[in-house]
Amino acid sequence: MELSALDGYEISEFEHNRKSKTVLRTGSGPAVIVMAEIPGITPKVAEFGRKVAEIGCTAILPSLFGVPGKKPALGNSVRVLKKACISREFTALMTRKTSPITDWLRALAAFEHGRCGGPGVGAVGMCFTGGFALGMMLDERLVAPVLSQPSLPLPFGNKRKKSIGISKADLEVAKSRVDDGVCILGLRFSNDSMTPNERFARLHEEFGEGFIAVEIDSSPGNAHGISTRAHSVLTEEFVDEPGHPTFEAMKLVLDHFKEKLVIV
Repeated sequence: MELSALDGYEISEFEHNRKSKTVLRTGSGPAVIVMAEIPGITPKVAEFGRKVAEIGCTAILPSLFGVPGKKPALGNSVRVLKKACISREFTALMTRKTSPITDWLRALAAFEHGRCGGPGVGAVGMCFTGGFALGMMLDERLVAPVLSQPSLPLPFGNKRKKSIGISKADLEVAKSRVDDGVCILGLRFSNDSMTPNERFARLHEEFGEGFIAVEIDSSPGNAHGISTRAHSVLTEEFVDEPGHPTFEAMKLVLDHFKEKLVIV
């Protein structure tokens, strides 16, 4: 663990069903579960957690893979991805199955809601974890889900491109939650092949107006000079300048949490 990037965080362990994982916490107020992308809780993921804390929430960062605080590097990312792809906790290739890790995440959310209070819990997944908030919606305590560049199942072939990584039974529960007023926020760069158009189209098809998509132009020659390979909306490609599309996307996410969780 590289502690210099984790200033301001409390570090502990959370165990559920005999599975214990490191959890980082910062801030006070209602809980927001921040699920990191590959290769793990990087310095920029930790910085996103601090932004969540600044709006009056407790940012909860479970370490699902990798080394907390370590900067991303290609070699390390590949190693972590390979390990995650063969883990039984994640369904990297299966199209109609919810990743088993969401059971542990729901337990964490329930624990943090009891500890932090408030009207409910928020959750944001990124890349490999991007769709996990859907599976977490089985628990009614989750009231503010965010899917940032959801990349599972890995989009190899048309069937996987269209999949949203959740079982049919769990999808029906998630749809009922949307019918009851829960709003799902989704983020992606338009040219991101890891989060294909077909996946967001499917989310629109299943959730209708309950799914709000933020699709940032990353096509060749786009007005903001965003790379055609851009992927991480809230972390690695985030630009802290008002008017920049990633800045506005960040504001929308934080406003989503404030609206649903922070009692003024």
